[in-house]
Amino acid sequence: MAEHTVFTLPQVAQHKSKNDCWLVIHGRVLNVTKFLEEHPGGEDVLLESAGKDASKEFNDIGHSKTAKNLVFKYQVGVVQGYTSNNNEYVQVAATEEPIKRETSAFVIRDERRPKYDGLLEFIVPLLAAASYFCYRYLTRSS
Repeated sequence: MAEHTVFTLPQVAQHKSKNDCWLVIHGRVLNVTKFLEEHPGGEDVLLESAGKDASKEFNDIGHSKTAKNLVFKYQVGVVQGYTSNNNEYVQVAATEEPIKRETSAFVIRDERRPKYDGLLEFIVPLLAAASYFCYRYLTRSS
């Protein structure tokens, strides 16, 4: 793995404008200036964290693996004195574009049912209720 430039937090704090936006995520110094317009949450989210450690905010959002791998694309260095946790994500070597999978949560399935199914679902409970009330009427004590 290539060696990265080591920055201090005060050095990173100098880069907190729209034209020069750096932040720290898990000890990695990121230059996200070119990513500001592409960020799905808008550039304001990144500008709020500019120049400081945004690891907590990054974790709280629950980013996808693709988003976590973008960290490596924009990394320009590491923060001095940072120690990593074993829980951190690791870079996944991607040799090709990720496969885009559609979610089935919003797919409406067109399952064909016989036309009389709806009628049976209505009539069977109606007949059961009518039978119960007839039984109660005929067996009540006079």
